[in-house]
Amino acid sequence: MDAQTVPRSRRRLVIGAAVVLVVVVAAVTIAIGIVRTGAESAVDTVPEVVSETVAPASVYVHVSGEVRVPGLYRLDQDARVVDAVAAAGGFSEKASRDGVNLARPVSDGEQLLIPAEGDERTDAGTSAAPEGDGRVNLNTADVAALDTLPRVGPAIAQRIIDWRDQNGRFTSVDDLMAVPGIGEKMLESLRDLVTV
Repeated sequence: MDAQTVPRSRRRLVIGAAVVLVVVVAAVTIAIGIVRTGAESAVDTVPEVVSETVAPASVYVHVSGEVRVPGLYRLDQDARVVDAVAAAGGFSEKASRDGVNLARPVSDGEQLLIPAEGDERTDAGTSAAPEGDGRVNLNTADVAALDTLPRVGPAIAQRIIDWRDQNGRFTSVDDLMAVPGIGEKMLESLRDLVTV
């Protein structure tokens, strides 16, 4: 071998090693950049969680009679008579506690009269009387009030109350279609006679 051939081989070897070193450094730099970019974009793409407080729907109930603080109270939509009495400060000393169905749901715009002990039992917890306009309120009526409707007997009246107890308040007269035994024709005959 000639003396000039050896330095060329070394030179090529040194140049090759330098090229490999540059490629490795470039690959490492690119890999670090990808990792950083991926981490930053992952942080940037995480959606912000916005906590919205949705106020529950409410009803207004006028509580009067034998309660400590009679008045108009705003209650949650799924409130019951017991909630209305509690909002009014509880029963007075004269209240007839047996004259009230505490488990009955209240309806918007209702006046809840708590009777005194010895008064005629009005059963403030089951509004048997029709609404002021003569319509029966599906959310407050008892079996007797529902039984006054045409084509509704005690069995269907009980089904209406059972549906109300299981599913909550009627939001529309059309909800009657979900009650077993009530079809479209019956609904049409009741539409003008009931309210929610």
